[in-house]
Amino acid sequence: MNGLDPRLLLRGYAAGIFPMADSRDAGDIFWVEPRSRAILPLDRFHLSRSLARRVRSRRFEVTVDRAFGEVIAACARRDETWINEQIERATLGLHAAGNAHSIETWRDGKLVGGLYGVKLGGAFFGESMFSSETDASKVALAWLVARLKVGGYSLLDCQFMTGHLASLGAVTVQRELYAQLLASALGSGAGTSTAGAGASTTSGRATSPADFFALDGLLAEFEAVGAASDAAGAPGAPGQLIVQLLGHTS
Repeated sequence: MNGLDPRLLLRGYAAGIFPMADSRDAGDIFWVEPRSRAILPLDRFHLSRSLARRVRSRRFEVTVDRAFGEVIAACARRDETWINEQIERATLGLHAAGNAHSIETWRDGKLVGGLYGVKLGGAFFGESMFSSETDASKVALAWLVARLKVGGYSLLDCQFMTGHLASLGAVTVQRELYAQLLASALGSGAGTSTAGAGASTTSGRATSPADFFALDGLLAEFEAVGAASDAAGAPGAPGQLIVQLLGHTS
Protein backbone atom coordinates (compact mmCIF):
# COMPACT_ATOMS: atom_id res chain seq x y z
CA MET A 1 0.00 0.00 0.00
CA ASN A 2 1.41 3.39 -0.97
CA GLY A 3 0.58 6.97 -0.13
CA LEU A 4 0.68 6.76 3.67
CA ASP A 5 0.36 10.25 5.11
CA PRO A 6 -0.24 11.77 8.57
CA ARG A 7 -4.00 12.14 8.07
CA LEU A 8 -4.38 8.51 7.02
CA LEU A 9 -2.30 7.46 10.01
CA LEU A 10 -4.59 9.30 12.43
CA ARG A 11 -7.69 7.80 10.83
CA GLY A 12 -6.17 4.37 11.26
CA TYR A 13 -5.40 4.90 14.94
CA ALA A 14 -8.92 6.24 15.52
CA ALA A 15 -10.30 3.06 13.95
CA GLY A 16 -8.14 0.82 16.15
CA ILE A 17 -5.64 -0.23 13.47
CA PHE A 18 -2.00 0.63 12.88
CA PRO A 19 0.50 0.18 10.03
CA MET A 20 3.46 -2.16 9.87
CA ALA A 21 6.02 -3.17 7.26
CA ASP A 22 7.78 -6.50 6.85
CA SER A 23 11.21 -4.87 7.12
CA ARG A 24 13.03 -1.58 6.97
CA ASP A 25 13.47 -1.94 3.21
CA ALA A 26 9.89 -3.03 2.46
CA GLY A 27 8.12 -0.85 -0.06
CA ASP A 28 4.59 -1.53 1.20
CA ILE A 29 2.77 -1.50 4.51
CA PHE A 30 -0.15 -3.47 5.91
CA TRP A 31 -2.71 -2.53 8.54
CA VAL A 32 -2.99 -4.57 11.74
CA GLU A 33 -5.89 -5.06 14.15
CA PRO A 34 -4.77 -7.66 16.74
CA ARG A 35 -7.32 -9.99 18.32
CA SER A 36 -5.53 -9.37 21.63
CA ARG A 37 -4.19 -5.90 22.38
CA ALA A 38 -1.60 -4.94 24.98
CA ILE A 39 -2.39 -1.87 27.05
CA LEU A 40 -0.70 -0.45 30.12
CA PRO A 41 -3.27 0.74 32.67
CA LEU A 42 -1.90 4.03 33.94
CA ASP A 43 -2.78 3.30 37.56
CA ARG A 44 -1.09 -0.11 37.50
CA PHE A 45 2.39 0.72 36.25
CA HIS A 46 4.75 -1.65 38.06
CA LEU A 47 7.45 0.51 39.59
CA SER A 48 9.93 -1.84 41.22
CA ARG A 49 12.16 -0.55 43.98
CA SER A 50 15.19 -0.79 41.72
CA LEU A 51 13.46 1.13 38.93
CA ALA A 52 12.26 3.75 41.42
CA ARG A 53 15.86 4.25 42.54
CA ARG A 54 16.94 4.63 38.92
CA VAL A 55 14.17 7.14 38.18
CA ARG A 56 15.04 9.18 41.30
CA SER A 57 18.72 9.21 40.47
CA ARG A 58 20.29 11.71 38.13
CA ARG A 59 21.90 9.01 35.99
CA PHE A 60 19.73 9.95 33.00
CA GLU A 61 18.53 13.30 31.82
CA VAL A 62 14.97 12.91 30.51
CA THR A 63 13.52 15.20 27.85
CA VAL A 64 10.44 15.40 25.67
CA ASP A 65 10.47 16.05 21.92
CA ARG A 66 14.12 17.10 21.89
CA ALA A 67 15.16 14.39 19.43
CA PHE A 68 12.04 12.87 17.90
CA GLY A 69 13.71 12.11 14.57
CA GLU A 70 16.69 10.48 16.28
CA VAL A 71 14.45 8.29 18.43
CA ILE A 72 12.40 6.94 15.53
CA ALA A 73 15.59 6.43 13.51
CA ALA A 74 17.15 4.44 16.38
CA CYS A 75 14.02 2.28 16.61
CA ALA A 76 14.14 1.69 12.85
CA ARG A 77 17.82 0.63 12.95
CA ARG A 78 17.16 -2.53 14.95
CA ASP A 79 17.84 -5.86 13.25
CA GLU A 80 14.12 -6.62 13.24
CA THR A 81 11.93 -3.60 12.63
CA TRP A 82 8.50 -2.88 11.19
CA ILE A 83 9.33 0.78 10.54
CA ASN A 84 10.00 1.36 6.86
CA GLU A 85 10.71 4.73 5.28
CA GLN A 86 7.02 5.26 4.49
CA ILE A 87 5.96 4.83 8.11
CA GLU A 88 8.88 6.91 9.37
CA ARG A 89 8.09 9.78 6.98
CA ALA A 90 4.38 9.83 7.87
CA THR A 91 5.13 9.70 11.60
CA LEU A 92 7.57 12.59 11.28
CA GLY A 93 4.70 14.48 9.68
CA LEU A 94 2.49 13.68 12.67
CA HIS A 95 5.20 15.01 14.97
CA ALA A 96 5.47 18.22 12.97
CA ALA A 97 1.70 18.63 13.34
CA GLY A 98 1.87 18.06 17.13
CA ASN A 99 0.28 14.61 17.11
CA ALA A 100 3.35 12.49 17.87
CA HIS A 101 5.85 12.83 20.71
CA SER A 102 9.04 11.29 22.02
CA ILE A 103 10.56 10.83 25.45
CA GLU A 104 14.36 10.71 25.42
CA THR A 105 16.93 9.58 27.97
CA TRP A 106 20.46 11.00 27.82
CA ARG A 107 23.75 10.16 29.54
CA ASP A 108 26.61 12.62 29.40
CA GLY A 109 24.99 14.38 26.46
CA LYS A 110 24.49 11.17 24.46
CA LEU A 111 21.08 9.79 23.52
CA VAL A 112 20.95 6.33 25.14
CA GLY A 113 17.25 5.48 25.07
CA GLY A 114 13.77 6.65 24.32
CA LEU A 115 10.34 5.96 22.95
CA TYR A 116 7.83 7.60 20.68
CA GLY A 117 4.12 7.41 20.04
CA VAL A 118 1.02 9.10 18.71
CA LYS A 119 -1.59 11.00 20.71
CA LEU A 120 -5.24 11.26 19.77
CA GLY A 121 -7.87 12.50 22.22
CA GLY A 122 -7.26 10.80 25.56
CA ALA A 123 -5.30 7.94 23.98
CA PHE A 124 -1.58 7.56 23.49
CA PHE A 125 -0.39 4.88 21.09
CA GLY A 126 3.08 3.75 22.10
CA GLU A 127 4.87 2.81 18.91
CA SER A 128 8.42 1.75 19.69
CA MET A 129 11.30 2.18 22.11
CA PHE A 130 15.04 1.60 22.14
CA SER A 131 17.81 1.45 24.69
CA SER A 132 21.59 1.29 24.52
CA GLU A 133 22.02 1.38 28.31
CA THR A 134 20.38 -0.66 31.05
CA ASP A 135 17.06 0.84 32.19
CA ALA A 136 17.18 3.73 29.72
CA SER A 137 13.92 2.75 28.00
CA LYS A 138 12.27 1.76 31.29
CA VAL A 139 12.97 5.20 32.69
CA ALA A 140 11.53 6.78 29.54
CA LEU A 141 8.36 4.69 29.91
CA ALA A 142 8.03 5.61 33.59
CA TRP A 143 8.19 9.29 32.64
CA LEU A 144 5.64 8.73 29.87
CA VAL A 145 3.16 7.07 32.23
CA ALA A 146 3.52 9.91 34.74
CA ARG A 147 3.04 12.46 31.94
CA LEU A 148 -0.12 10.72 30.73
CA LYS A 149 -1.54 10.47 34.26
CA VAL A 150 -1.02 14.17 34.94
CA GLY A 151 -2.31 15.05 31.48
CA GLY A 152 -5.64 13.29 31.93
CA TYR A 153 -5.13 10.44 29.45
CA SER A 154 -7.10 7.22 29.90
CA LEU A 155 -5.49 4.77 27.46
CA LEU A 156 -1.88 3.77 26.79
CA ASP A 157 -1.92 1.37 23.87
CA CYS A 158 1.15 -0.87 23.62
CA GLN A 159 -0.08 -2.90 20.62
CA PHE A 160 1.63 -6.29 21.21
CA MET A 161 2.55 -7.84 24.55
CA THR A 162 6.20 -8.50 25.35
CA GLY A 163 7.88 -9.81 28.47
CA HIS A 164 9.39 -6.37 28.98
CA LEU A 165 5.97 -4.70 28.94
CA ALA A 166 4.36 -7.39 31.10
CA SER A 167 7.01 -6.82 33.78
CA LEU A 168 5.99 -3.16 33.87
CA GLY A 169 2.27 -3.84 34.31
CA ALA A 170 0.91 -4.21 30.79
CA VAL A 171 -2.13 -6.45 30.33
CA THR A 172 -3.87 -7.97 27.33
CA VAL A 173 -7.46 -7.17 26.38
CA GLN A 174 -9.57 -8.65 23.62
CA ARG A 175 -10.44 -6.66 20.52
CA GLU A 176 -14.00 -5.90 21.63
CA LEU A 177 -12.95 -4.44 24.99
CA TYR A 178 -10.13 -2.50 23.35
CA ALA A 179 -12.65 -0.91 20.99
CA GLN A 180 -14.66 0.26 24.03
CA LEU A 181 -11.56 1.65 25.73
CA LEU A 182 -10.53 3.46 22.57
CA ALA A 183 -13.99 4.93 22.00
CA SER A 184 -14.04 6.20 25.58
CA ALA A 185 -10.56 7.71 25.24
CA LEU A 186 -11.55 9.46 22.03
CA GLY A 187 -14.63 10.92 23.69
CA SER A 188 -17.28 8.84 21.95
CA GLY A 189 -17.80 6.25 24.66
CA ALA A 190 -18.14 8.18 27.90
CA GLY A 191 -19.31 6.05 30.78
CA THR A 192 -18.07 2.73 29.38
CA SER A 193 -17.01 0.49 32.24
CA THR A 194 -13.36 -0.55 32.01
CA ALA A 195 -12.73 -1.83 35.51
CA GLY A 196 -11.92 -5.29 34.22
CA ALA A 197 -8.95 -3.94 32.29
CA GLY A 198 -7.58 -1.98 35.21
CA ALA A 199 -8.52 1.36 33.66
CA SER A 200 -11.28 3.76 34.57
CA THR A 201 -13.41 6.40 32.95
CA THR A 202 -15.50 9.21 34.34
CA SER A 203 -19.21 8.71 33.85
CA GLY A 204 -21.88 11.36 33.79
CA ARG A 205 -19.72 14.47 33.58
CA ALA A 206 -17.56 16.18 31.01
CA THR A 207 -13.79 15.83 31.31
CA SER A 208 -11.10 18.29 30.30
CA PRO A 209 -9.12 17.61 27.10
CA ALA A 210 -5.97 15.58 27.63
CA ASP A 211 -2.84 17.72 27.87
CA PHE A 212 0.46 16.04 27.03
CA PHE A 213 2.46 18.94 28.48
CA ALA A 214 0.64 19.38 31.79
CA LEU A 215 3.51 17.63 33.60
CA ASP A 216 5.95 20.38 32.63
CA GLY A 217 4.20 22.97 34.77
CA LEU A 218 4.08 20.58 37.70
CA LEU A 219 7.81 19.84 37.33
CA ALA A 220 8.62 23.55 37.31
CA GLU A 221 6.67 24.06 40.54
CA PHE A 222 8.33 21.03 42.16
CA GLU A 223 11.82 22.21 41.26
CA ALA A 224 11.07 25.73 42.48
CA VAL A 225 9.85 24.44 45.85
CA GLY A 226 12.92 22.23 46.12
CA ALA A 227 15.26 25.12 45.40
CA ALA A 228 13.50 27.35 47.93
CA SER A 229 13.70 24.75 50.71
CA ASP A 230 17.27 23.59 50.02
CA ALA A 231 20.01 25.49 51.82
CA ALA A 232 22.16 25.40 48.71
CA GLY A 233 19.30 26.50 46.49
CA ALA A 234 19.40 23.28 44.46
CA PRO A 235 16.26 22.33 42.53
CA GLY A 236 14.30 19.27 43.56
CA ALA A 237 15.18 16.10 41.67
CA PRO A 238 12.56 15.70 38.89
CA GLY A 239 12.70 11.92 39.24
CA GLN A 240 11.43 12.17 42.81
CA LEU A 241 8.20 13.73 41.55
CA ILE A 242 7.84 11.03 38.89
CA VAL A 243 8.13 8.31 41.55
CA GLN A 244 5.50 10.06 43.67
CA LEU A 245 3.13 10.29 40.73
CA LEU A 246 3.55 6.61 39.92
CA GLY A 247 2.56 5.57 43.43
CA HIS A 248 3.77 2.62 45.45
CA THR A 249 6.77 0.48 44.62
CA SER A 250 7.28 -3.22 45.09
